[in-house]
Amino acid sequence: MRRSVTLSALAAVLAATAAGSALAAGPTAAPAATAKHQRGTLLDRVPERGVLRVCTTGDYRPFTHLDPKTGDYAGIDIDMARDLAKSLDAKPAFVATTWAKLVDDLAAGRCDVAMGGVSVTLARARKAYFSDPYLTDGKTPVVRCEDEQKYQTLEDIDQPGVRVIVNPGGTNEQFARAHIKRATLTVHPDNTTIFDEIIAGRADVMMTDASETRYQAKIHPELCAVHPDKPFSFSEKAYALPRGDGEFKEYVDQWVHLATHDGTYAKYEQEWMK
Repeated sequence: MRRSVTLSALAAVLAATAAGSALAAGPTAAPAATAKHQRGTLLDRVPERGVLRVCTTGDYRPFTHLDPKTGDYAGIDIDMARDLAKSLDAKPAFVATTWAKLVDDLAAGRCDVAMGGVSVTLARARKAYFSDPYLTDGKTPVVRCEDEQKYQTLEDIDQPGVRVIVNPGGTNEQFARAHIKRATLTVHPDNTTIFDEIIAGRADVMMTDASETRYQAKIHPELCAVHPDKPFSFSEKAYALPRGDGEFKEYVDQWVHLATHDGTYAKYEQEWMK
């Protein structure tokens, strides 16, 4: 009987000791696991690398433009990319992509973020995270100014004999193919020269984001944006991020929130739209 009591007491002591050891180990084990998890996020890897890789098309002013002579990128979202990189103690490295390949390049790890007037779509959201939006937009026509009253509605545009032009691979082409059934639809491969086709009279209408129509009308007096304040559709622009990296997305969301409320984004936009 005494031996049984002694063994029970010993077991109790050992159990208490084990419990105490577990409690003592708990606080150190959790940070170790957290540190291991955080090393897998771009929030840590970008500062360690010192480089933020940015996928961008370079063909969508005022957001992203590649100067073919110098090889330099410029635009509202190029300025924003530099600001984001600086906040991460890094420098931006711009990775050329196309609208058709943009999200796939991001998902394949060729870049850390995709920027340059990227519209949020559900198809893209299946492959990437999106930051909080920084701009509300929508599709609307840009035409020669003498035709501004002629092309006010989709019905006006989708008529036999009307020549609609669109750039390939993005939401502009998707919108045009969904709504143009009777007009002639031409895909023009170069988004940097597509507006020249309208000015030259080789096309009549392009439907693109209202922000782009405003900019093109500003730099081309021959062109007019048709009711950009009341576009045909609703969309938002945001930055595409690697799917699965929640820590990096939370950081970029906070950065977008601050940039759109402290005047940072407004300053870059004003520089391009003035």
